[in-house]
Amino acid sequence: MKYLHLIWAALFRRKLRTVLTLVSIITAFLLFGLLDAVRTSFDQAGQSANGASRLQTGSRLSFIQTLPMALTQRIQAVDGVKMVTYANWFGGAYQDPHNQVFSFAVAPNYLDAYPEMVVTDQAKQAFASTRIGALVGEGLARRFNWKVGDKIPLQSTIFPDRSGSKNWQFEIVGLIHAADKKSGGWYDQMFLLNWKYFDDTTPYNQGAVGWYVTRVNDANQADRVAKAIDAISANSDHETRTQTEQAAMASWMKQVADIGLIVSSIMGAVFFTLLLLSGNTMMQAVRERTSEIAVLKTIGFSGHSVLAMVLAESILLLVIGGVIGLGLASVLGPIISAGSGGSLNLPAAGLNSWAMGVGFMVLFGVIVGALPALNAMRLNITDALAGRA
Repeated sequence: MKYLHLIWAALFRRKLRTVLTLVSIITAFLLFGLLDAVRTSFDQAGQSANGASRLQTGSRLSFIQTLPMALTQRIQAVDGVKMVTYANWFGGAYQDPHNQVFSFAVAPNYLDAYPEMVVTDQAKQAFASTRIGALVGEGLARRFNWKVGDKIPLQSTIFPDRSGSKNWQFEIVGLIHAADKKSGGWYDQMFLLNWKYFDDTTPYNQGAVGWYVTRVNDANQADRVAKAIDAISANSDHETRTQTEQAAMASWMKQVADIGLIVSSIMGAVFFTLLLLSGNTMMQAVRERTSEIAVLKTIGFSGHSVLAMVLAESILLLVIGGVIGLGLASVLGPIISAGSGGSLNLPAAGLNSWAMGVGFMVLFGVIVGALPALNAMRLNITDALAGRA
């Protein structure tokens, strides 16, 4: 610590170059923080306490493969099952195909399986009695300025009606409130329609079910119940895979896109570029100070002391930029989530993200500083002062 003033002075010897390098480092770790928040958001899907007591049963072949309605009663008869409900993916978009909404056709008892979704009794009754009725998340309603009583045209990107049109009409009969605001980014954006209306209106469903949701009496027995449910359809043309809600969500996302691979690929490219830029900055900085390093050695600084000072300078550069970048990610994540109306749920950088980020800062600091530090340690005083180094 007694040489910190020397390290600091060396770091900001060329202020403009240092600032520009810091901007690059800040940008890299800002991206790291935001992308890690995206990964964390998907990893946390289905991890609520209620989700631990729920199982999802879908086709073993693919998540787009439907299942027969006849499985409902057979699953309900499995020992340990508390209740069974079902849903189908609707694939709705509002006004523009880019305005995708989480839209599902659901069974009458679907809400009973999800205490995370709070709906008034009046809204539930209206939903049950209104054929084209829809329940809409409060975040989604706020996003499009919808209110109860509005007639909403929704375009299905998958299912046409019996006339061949993909334009469907719905009436908002109630709002969905998230019991836990941390999960509001998901439940606040849902659009639920009646499964019977969906099944009667499209010729492509005909009594089929997209997936089943099962609540179990004892979460500790979930594995046994899952195996019993899958045994029902073993060796049939509609074999099933029953998983915990978290595993089902992860499996579904991997079939759509491998979020972890995407995040890792982007960050790999960003950090590789950062290493080249920071390494070049450190090489130039040490090369410009060749005579100064020679003077330090002349007045008694050992080669190892010079090595440590250059490494400390490199690490300090990465740590300053990295901490600012991660700090900005922690602030901007919730702001972006709020600005998206809940369609994005980016948590602030947590302890794991900070620990990983600081680890990268130190590691990259050592990597980019290693070569110039070794060159400084091996510097010959006579050659350096004579201008031959």
